[in-house]
Amino acid sequence: MISAAEVRATKGRRRISVLTAYDYPTAFALDQVGLDLILVGDSLAMVELGFPSTREATLEMMCHHTRAVRTGAVNTHVVGDLPAGSYATVADAVATAKALVEAGADSVKLEGPMIDQVCAIIAAGIPVMGHVGLLPQTAEVFRKEGKTPQEADRIAREARALADAGCYAVVIEAVPPDLATRITAEVAVPTIGI
Repeated sequence: MISAAEVRATKGRRRISVLTAYDYPTAFALDQVGLDLILVGDSLAMVELGFPSTREATLEMMCHHTRAVRTGAVNTHVVGDLPAGSYATVADAVATAKALVEAGADSVKLEGPMIDQVCAIIAAGIPVMGHVGLLPQTAEVFRKEGKTPQEADRIAREARALADAGCYAVVIEAVPPDLATRITAEVAVPTIGI
């Protein structure tokens, strides 16, 4: 199983493979193909449970699905997604990250430039993956982000700040290809496109 530090070290050397899973049978199948990472995303609220947004995912749900994925994925690094509202404060962020690790996650992911939370989670010994661009937990509508120069600069700054804070990788969601290319060139960690 690849560690977060090993994922970080792949930057510029090779591409990493990441897929999402929410249950045991999917995780078991994905574990057989040699992926680097499996993300237990809060998108499970929409695609598995039928809710209208990812904001409906609770920590209890995320822990339940993380346990199921860990049971199936014994050889693959599992990333647990911190659900909306569970990391507004540094203390909440650390407690939520610890709960996901106890459920079987090897690392956690959070949305946005939550630098204090990232630093605190890392200080607690838990690797963190960042997420910029479209942020489903706070977006009013799902649309491409970073289309104006100002938006693009902001998103690039956020990605750099997350990498500088110690994130081992950064998800870039729903941005123009040129912005994704720019961010990938500017940050010292691997990027994952959605």
